[in-house]
Amino acid sequence: MKIIAVDNEKLSLETLGRTIRSVVPDAKIICCDNSNQALINAGELIPDVAFLDIEMPGMNGIELAKELKSRVNPKINIIFTTGYSEYIETAFMDIRSSGYLLKPITSSKVREELDNLRNPIEIKGENRVRVKAFGTFELYVDGKPVDFHYSKTMELVAYLIDRRTMCTNGEIQEALWENDNNTDHGSYLQNLMSDLNKTFSEYRCRDILLRRYGSVGIDTAKIDCDYYEYLNGNPAAVNAFRGEYMTQYSWGERTLASLMMK
Repeated sequence: MKIIAVDNEKLSLETLGRTIRSVVPDAKIICCDNSNQALINAGELIPDVAFLDIEMPGMNGIELAKELKSRVNPKINIIFTTGYSEYIETAFMDIRSSGYLLKPITSSKVREELDNLRNPIEIKGENRVRVKAFGTFELYVDGKPVDFHYSKTMELVAYLIDRRTMCTNGEIQEALWENDNNTDHGSYLQNLMSDLNKTFSEYRCRDILLRRYGSVGIDTAKIDCDYYEYLNGNPAAVNAFRGEYMTQYSWGERTLASLMMK
């Protein structure tokens, strides 16, 4: 997550920056004490979120918000941080801001706003393999969707990612063919495993597979996944969850139930 914080009062800016860092220590945060410098820095950073004071000399926070939306990022989440309540209507009706915080700013207020952003933030990581589990399941390598020979292979990968541990062949069969208990699908599963190995080898990501006798798993450290980020408390992932999880797979309902309870 990339954040810019702007306030012309030095003490307020230091407090705001420190508070934001306490909530999202892994975020990239730039603090500015004037709107002109904020615009320059925002052009380089392309922030996801902007915490803006309103009453500032020169370009005020309302004007700065408009400039950020038109010149930097139309989907930027604007959160006003001010000691005045009279700008609330303008903030939400004209600017369509994501939030409005009255000073003093606390970590609980910041956390609540970041957990409820108007515009969801795309979760980006450092791994070549990226997974979207919220909504329908999608799998990408280097930004391109992975194409398996069997559609059931995609479901196998989704199940392994969902379980986050080594899974036995019997457990996998029970999940993938949960409504067909009278047939042994061992041969079909072996075909899926071969397809999985072949495809991941072609995409040069075979190392994400973990194999032991009679069981298989996914190395979770080598993939970026919105579900995993959610479990780690990443505000962007928390905000991205809209009550849907791997919707094409019925066995995903148990994980969805646990997510809904959090």
